Amino acid sequence: MFKTLTLLLTLAAVSAFSPLRQGTRATSKLTSFEDFYAESAAELVENWQDARPGEAKWGWGPSVQAEKWNGRHAMFGWVFLCASAYAHGHHLIPNADTLLDIKQLGMVALQKDVQGQGMVAWSQERAVIFMANIHFLCVSLCATIAPLPWADPLLIDETHSSYDRLMAREQEPFGYLPEIKTGLTEEAEIINGRLAMLGIFVLAMATAIENKNMLDIINDWVGGLYYV
Repeated sequence: MFKTLTLLLTLAAVSAFSPLRQGTRATSKLTSFEDFYAESAAELVENWQDARPGEAKWGWGPSVQAEKWNGRHAMFGWVFLCASAYAHGHHLIPNADTLLDIKQLGMVALQKDVQGQGMVAWSQERAVIFMANIHFLCVSLCATIAPLPWADPLLIDETHSSYDRLMAREQEPFGYLPEIKTGLTEEAEIINGRLAMLGIFVLAMATAIENKNMLDIINDWVGGLYYV
């Protein structure tokens, strides 16, 4: 029941970062809520652009560019979390429960105990997962600093070959609920990204409330599919 209520409460809040895409609604007439949402979102974007013109120029803040990349990172996060749960359940990480040697690694091998009992050593499994995250973070930073010509840049760069396309997309945001288009479409990416961001938020809340690690919660959500 708690998970359902959390999902419903956060669903309306997550999508409040992109104004309405005109002409792509499945319904012919906007409801009063959608009118209010469109006006509020447009005012939010305008205030942000006036207050932070430098950041807005690069696509930071309430923009289509920011929403797409946040959604992409959230979707990748779910792939990584599920892969980590699978690796944990199938013992793919050798000596997973072995603690790191504090004498060899020093303070790097220590982490704060979630139960408030001081510092404890990292397990080898946790260290492998952490370093894999660091690796992908570095790859992401490299893609940001030197984006490939055929790929979407993280920022709206005037010198990038996709600049005109990105600016045109900013003029037609996706709105509260994008048009349902299956396949490899921008609408599908936005919806999947919003669901992934919402899922990460609910997962973080569940972790804090239930005092359990994320892998155990994910495994519970799928009925113990990854491990017993």
